[in-house]
Amino acid sequence: MVQAYILIQTEVGRARDVAGLISDLAGVVRVDAVTGPYDVVVLTEANTVDELGKLIVSKVQMVPGITRTLTCSVVRL
Repeated sequence: MVQAYILIQTEVGRARDVAGLISDLAGVVRVDAVTGPYDVVVLTEANTVDELGKLIVSKVQMVPGITRTLTCSVVRL
């Protein structure tokens, strides 16, 4: 199982909408609206890195209102 945090910037006033739409996607573990340079932080998980990539590119980044994403893979040290 691989996990990643996705840090999301949204259009002004769209954080709530974006968070709501993303929370319904398969593979999304947790969605939080936050303050600071990012508007929404999402914890995702998948069986492989390729599946995680498909989730991010094909589903998350297609949500209306998102302007930019930054993906941070979880590592176990």
